[in-house]
Amino acid sequence: MKTMLFALALGAASFSAAAQATALASAARPAAAASTGYADLMAATITELLGTGDPAQLKQLASKFERAGTVAPADWLPPYYQSYALMLTAFQSKEDGDVKDKYLDQAEAALARASKQGGDASELLVLQAYIYQARLSVSPMMRSMKYPSMVTQTLEEAKKHNPNNPRIYLVQANNLYYTPKMFGGGADAAKPYYEQAKAKFAVAKPANSLVPSWGERQVLGRLKQYDPTAAK
Repeated sequence: MKTMLFALALGAASFSAAAQATALASAARPAAAASTGYADLMAATITELLGTGDPAQLKQLASKFERAGTVAPADWLPPYYQSYALMLTAFQSKEDGDVKDKYLDQAEAALARASKQGGDASELLVLQAYIYQARLSVSPMMRSMKYPSMVTQTLEEAKKHNPNNPRIYLVQANNLYYTPKMFGGGADAAKPYYEQAKAKFAVAKPANSLVPSWGERQVLGRLKQYDPTAAK
């Protein structure tokens, strides 16, 4: 326990030191143009986030992004990734539905902060749609009349901002994949959207290592289930 507390404290101190260095180096620079130290810490934390599905680790990473947000309060990316980590926690956790909903409440609060800080509208809307899917997964039978349409509507809004965002088509495909065939969903209905997401990922060029880039591995994994050669 002492080792864990020390590691958490060290992480917070590192983010704080990096942010202070940025402020001293140039008070006129926007927070998004963080110092090399801050950017490196963010990149490493994002890499860790994208490489795990362990709920305990996801919660720790969400807390780490929350601390990053306190030392770079104008940067939308820490609360965005905090929201993403909490959303994944709700999907991966074996806890009961009330607990999962609390994670999703926290995810939406973090996402609201990212929006207030001027985050990329398309990315924020995609993540909101993904949170709706997580809400649905908490109680599919009770929530099936509400959340699927909310996912679709939110993704349509995301397309208006950036129709080339590949994560739109991934979340849309997931929405169809887990919708029963009798309601127009199923694996066959979802496949064209996974293929569209794959094509969008192939030409997507993230501006840097910090902006959202998640999802391609999930798309390729799903396509491999249809055809073992499709993800090559």
